[in-house]
Amino acid sequence: MTDAPSPALPADFSASDSVPLGQYAERAYLEYAVSVVKGRALPDVCDGQKPVQRRILYAMHEMGLGASAKPVKSARVVGEVLGKFHPHGDASAYDAMVRLAQDFSLRYPLVDGHGNFGSRDGDGAAAMRYTEARLTPIASLLLAEIDRGTVDLKPNYDGSFEEPTLLPARLPMLLLNGASGIAVGMATEIPSHNLREIAEAAIALIKKPTLPLADLMAYVAGPDFPGGGQIISAPKDILAAYESGRGTLTVRARWKIEELARGQWQAVVYELPPHTSSQRVLEEIEDLTNPKIKKGKKALTQEQTQLKQLLLSQLDTVRDESGKDVAVRLVFEPKSSRQSPDEFMNMLLTHTSLEGSSSINLVAIGLDGRPQQKSLRQLLSEWIAYRFTTVRRRVRHRLGEVDDRIHILEGRLTVFLHIDEVIRIIRESDEPKAALIEAFQLSERQADDILEIRLRQLARLEGIKIEQELAKLRDEKAELEHLLGHDDALQKLLIKEIRDDAKTYGDARRTLIEASEKASIAVTVVDEPLTVLLSQKGWIRSRSGHGIELQNLGFKEGDTLLAALECRSVDTLALLGSDGRVYNLLAGNLPGGRGDGVPVASLIDISPKSRIVQILTGTPEQQLLVAGSSGYGFYCEFKDLLTRQKAGKAFVSLETGETLLRLTPFVSRETSVVACLSSANRLHIFPLAEFKSLSGGRGVITMALDEGETLLDITVSDGDSLVINGTGRGGKPQTLTLDANDMAPYLGKRAKKGKPLVASLKFAGF
Repeated sequence: MTDAPSPALPADFSASDSVPLGQYAERAYLEYAVSVVKGRALPDVCDGQKPVQRRILYAMHEMGLGASAKPVKSARVVGEVLGKFHPHGDASAYDAMVRLAQDFSLRYPLVDGHGNFGSRDGDGAAAMRYTEARLTPIASLLLAEIDRGTVDLKPNYDGSFEEPTLLPARLPMLLLNGASGIAVGMATEIPSHNLREIAEAAIALIKKPTLPLADLMAYVAGPDFPGGGQIISAPKDILAAYESGRGTLTVRARWKIEELARGQWQAVVYELPPHTSSQRVLEEIEDLTNPKIKKGKKALTQEQTQLKQLLLSQLDTVRDESGKDVAVRLVFEPKSSRQSPDEFMNMLLTHTSLEGSSSINLVAIGLDGRPQQKSLRQLLSEWIAYRFTTVRRRVRHRLGEVDDRIHILEGRLTVFLHIDEVIRIIRESDEPKAALIEAFQLSERQADDILEIRLRQLARLEGIKIEQELAKLRDEKAELEHLLGHDDALQKLLIKEIRDDAKTYGDARRTLIEASEKASIAVTVVDEPLTVLLSQKGWIRSRSGHGIELQNLGFKEGDTLLAALECRSVDTLALLGSDGRVYNLLAGNLPGGRGDGVPVASLIDISPKSRIVQILTGTPEQQLLVAGSSGYGFYCEFKDLLTRQKAGKAFVSLETGETLLRLTPFVSRETSVVACLSSANRLHIFPLAEFKSLSGGRGVITMALDEGETLLDITVSDGDSLVINGTGRGGKPQTLTLDANDMAPYLGKRAKKGKPLVASLKFAGF
């Protein structure tokens, strides 16, 4: 965790000065956000580390905890990190170090942990006083060159020590181990990748910087998760995710079928998708086979009951045989050996996290110091640019060391050529240093070295060694200067080092990438005529066939019929709630027979304050007229009413107290008009072309209404005739039929008031 700095105030700020609260809050929040983004949550594209991880690795390097060193207590490492570089809670530092040691979290762990460092089942690590740690061999890719002038150092929090701003990563560690973090207004989710693949991709991009991403993907097949698994997304989906820097891949477990005695068999899962554990799968199966009543419900839903029956009919036993020898071994035994293994596993994949999705969100802090979502090609290109800079700095640093050594040896060689004179000057001179510099044109550096030289180094053999070392250093200097002066030579060196590291630390891919269809269970529904019945109190059922005599239907006491819809069993039903939400059900899945059915609330997640007011079906392109009693409306297609969410989706925006009018299907023609009828017996007609097509919302004004007046009904006419239903004196039903000439006086622009109808009739709708 990083402290968020307080917004700086001017030096001459006094109590009489004032800052607008909004300006202060904006500045304070912005500085806090930048602090979280750059100092805590997001990794750097150069070395792939967050600040706390970088500090842990550097502290362990400074403590001498290399791969061959004896491990020390984790508490000692945490103390070093907190005391010198990271002035925060010990839990934050230890948790970060634990993650660096977990082989199920990182593809290439950077810390070699001894003791209990947690498990993929969610078990926490032991306290830091019990565990020990040192660096892994692969951590040298980040730290081996840190003392060769490759990176800048900055003062620590109190200025008493220095820490590196970045680590000199020899390989793109950001892609090798990935990263996960949530900042302010942004997040990152970078999956891990295979070292050999990333190395080959980097080499290809170094050789051809304009290499398109599609060609780059020939080297990087996709993520390579620590726990293996199988990516079943299509290659085009993987490419799209890496191109945009954002996407979702479908990942499933890997399993095998083990044959047992007497024709029996069992399915064994040995690799799990990322972020999935054996414990989680077992808990999911327990929840499915022993479901609990949902909050606000009085009984199990139909879906819960069906899933319970499905699993109990196919799954006999499940065991977790994971242990030290086998990281993951989940055993599933079927009810019958005659079951199809593929169908059995398909059922488990569909209803558990044995198959799930893995997000890709390639957000990192770039070379410019700014957080940004990047493509795979951008991440590699920026690391390559950083690596070129790092190698140049390393070569330049080594050249400085070589020049200094040559300078020293040239001074020593002068001593050997004039040894007697040098000894005389040292013996007789009061200021031997100045005398040597004047006599032999030496530098102060050379003179100091000669004066500090040991007598035994004046032997003849040492002179030969100096000449040999000088020759070797001069050859090295020429080579270093050649590297700095020729980019192609530097490029060859960089490629050679990447290949050597890949050979040393590379391993085989763990995650299988093989496109496959997402697991699903197809429910076969026989196509037959059905009549769906919905009661006033929200009970729903179906009856076979059409033309049912509704007067013979029975309902619970105090309940009556609200709607009867003739449809087919394969039709998708749209149920409209009084709050404007729409829900979907498959007609063939509704309970049949002569019972009362089931509460519709057990099939969908409907608000307790809402009730179903209408039910309809249609083809996806069927046009529908939608309006509320306040006079706003629009038209849409039936497909706009479709949703996969059990809780439905918001469809019509209704004001408090407003009712949703009956949705009316229509066929659009050039002469089509919209007819609106108000509660004050006023009729208004306008061309359909003036109406608005929407997929949901409030819509536009259909007709102007006076205070207390509501829209009673709305319909679409072909423009040739219009039938209005009403009642006359004594409540006798009557209809009013208008032809084109009769409709003309009521025709006008949308949102007008219209004109009154015959006063002797009370109209109810179209």
